[in-house]
Amino acid sequence: MKVIVTGASGLLGSALVPVLRQAGHEVVTLVRRSPTSPHEARWDPAAGTLDVDALAGAGAAVHLAGAGIGDKRWSTEYRQLIRESRVTGTTLLARTLAGLQPPPRVLLSASGVGYYGDTGENAVDETGPPGTGFLPEVCAEWEAATTPAAEAGIRVCRMRSGIVLSRSGGALRRQLLPYRLGLGGPLGSGRQWMSWIEVTDEIAAMVFLLTAANVTGPVNLTAPAPVRQRDFAKSLGRALSRPAVLPAPRLGLRLLLGGITDDLLGSQRVIPRRLLDAGFAFRSPDLPAALAAALRA
Repeated sequence: MKVIVTGASGLLGSALVPVLRQAGHEVVTLVRRSPTSPHEARWDPAAGTLDVDALAGAGAAVHLAGAGIGDKRWSTEYRQLIRESRVTGTTLLARTLAGLQPPPRVLLSASGVGYYGDTGENAVDETGPPGTGFLPEVCAEWEAATTPAAEAGIRVCRMRSGIVLSRSGGALRRQLLPYRLGLGGPLGSGRQWMSWIEVTDEIAAMVFLLTAANVTGPVNLTAPAPVRQRDFAKSLGRALSRPAVLPAPRLGLRLLLGGITDDLLGSQRVIPRRLLDAGFAFRSPDLPAALAAALRA
């Protein structure tokens, strides 16, 4: 099957593309620079341009592009980039796919558990309502931008990912150095729930969704056992054979992150109900196994 992938150079895209090719799929990646191989095609979401010819015959698309959530301090300008990089690109891709004859069978479009906002002690599945605040608003707009594809009869899965555990990037990689120096510990109170997924399971879930014909709409890509943040800190310290007792104060985090601690330190106890009901089997369903796998990869 021919699969179009955006965000192929990111943490998830760089892990997904080799898996798809090893499985025998033809993968065409959309890039913003000039293509350097026949397996790349040019697109420019800001300008509204996309090489339509390169999409012809595609059976699926996996849309992962978007500015990093944790890459920079969230200034007003970076918040705008986070929003626009998701909504603009998704709108362009969804409308273009909808216009193809025939259109692809499925679009997997990235989103995040930030959609739910702070859920406190409540466990939520895909039927949970959107939260309030910047991230829930961005996620809602991001997901809504896939509507043209769904209206064209394309099966759309909106993948609400939790914190992806990988030593190659993301939140885990940023924590490794302070933990190895013995400076790790819970964030804020540590009581908040944290929804996570090991990167191998994240990629396996995407591959699963490509052919899971009965699964559509929002799909939580999280492990089935969310943990409190203080327990995550203990588990990571144990995995690295280091203490993990120094809490990061909320005020310090607010100064560092630009006043977005309510978004990033909220409690999210998210359950992957649709994946479980569809028969997806997690390779690392518990946190110790997931951290061991992530640190080994």
